[in-house]
Amino acid sequence: MADDALPRFAAVGAGRMGRGIAIAFAYAGRRIALIDLRTRDDGAWERLRAEAFAEIESSLQGLAQLGVIDAGSVPAICRRVQIVRAADAPRVLAAAELVFEGVPETIEAKREAFEQINRHCSDDAILTSTTSSILVTQLAGLVRKPERFLNMHWLNPAYVIPVVELSCHPGTDPAVLARTRQLMEEIGKLPVVCGPSPGYIVPRLQALVMNEAARMIEEGAATAEEIDKATRYGLGLRFAAIGVVEFIDFGGCDILHHASREMAGSIDAGRYTAPAIVDRMVAEGRLGLKSGSGFYDYAGRDVGAYRRDVLSRTLGMLRHAGLWRPPADEVEP
Repeated sequence: MADDALPRFAAVGAGRMGRGIAIAFAYAGRRIALIDLRTRDDGAWERLRAEAFAEIESSLQGLAQLGVIDAGSVPAICRRVQIVRAADAPRVLAAAELVFEGVPETIEAKREAFEQINRHCSDDAILTSTTSSILVTQLAGLVRKPERFLNMHWLNPAYVIPVVELSCHPGTDPAVLARTRQLMEEIGKLPVVCGPSPGYIVPRLQALVMNEAARMIEEGAATAEEIDKATRYGLGLRFAAIGVVEFIDFGGCDILHHASREMAGSIDAGRYTAPAIVDRMVAEGRLGLKSGSGFYDYAGRDVGAYRRDVLSRTLGMLRHAGLWRPPADEVEP
C-alpha cells in the first residue's frame, strides 16, 4: 500500500463498532482504514480479516436486499475499507485526519490504544473515542494534546442511524468540534453535541423508557405486545415527528408539571417528580408555545405556520407507518 493511497479516516478496533463506522464512511464514498492493534500470527490475522470483510459485505448485501442500494455497488463500497494489521498501523495512523477509537470498554484497553495513537498520529489529527460508558473527561488525560479530543457515540447500526453524539470536555478546542461536525455532516450524519455527562443524550433518555416498560410488564399494567404497539405507533411515531423538548413547549410546560405531580403521587416520586427547571418555568409563566416562550423563544414566529408544520411532520410519519386513512364517504347507521 503506497503512502499516497492511505485513507484520511481510521477506526481503531476491528470489532462490531469499527466495522459499522467503516461501512458508514465507505457508503459515503470515503476510504477508511479499519485497524487491528493486536499482534496476531498470520492465521489469526487472516481469520479476523475474513470475518470483518464478511460482516461488512453481509451488512451491505442486507441493504441491497431491502432495495436501499444496488447489489452491484457492494463490491466497490467494500473496496473502500482497508483492514490493517498491527504492523502497518503506525504509518496508517500517521496519515489519518480523524481517528475513532473503538476498543473494549475498559480504561486499560483505552490506555493501551491511545498510547499507540498518541505515538503515531500527527499533532493536528482529531482523536475520538466511541465509548458508551466512559466519560470524555476520564479519557482526555490519556490523549496527547487533549484539545483535539472528544467522545463520539454512534447509535447502532452505525451505518444506518444518522445521529452521532459528540461529547466534549472543557478543554476541547471549538475549532476541533466544528471540524468534526463538518466531517460527519459530509458523510450524511447528524451530529448533536452534549457535555461530559453520563449516558450522552439518547442512551440517557431511552434507558428511562425501557426500564419503565419493563416495570409495567412486571406490575401487570400491560403486556409486552401492547406496550410495543403503543410505543411504535404512539410514542415513537410522535417523537419521530417532534423533538422531546419541542413537545414540552408544544403541549405546554404546565401540562408536564401537572402530569408529573399526579404520577409522582400515584406511582413513584423518585421517578416522576418534575425537575426544578419545570417548576420554575411554570412559576414564571414560560409555558411554551401558548405563552410565547418556554425552552424555545417564539417571539415573532408565525405560530399558525409552525403548528401546520408539526401536523405535516406527524402526518408524514403516519403515512409512512401505513396508518393514515381517508375520511369515510358515508356515516354508518
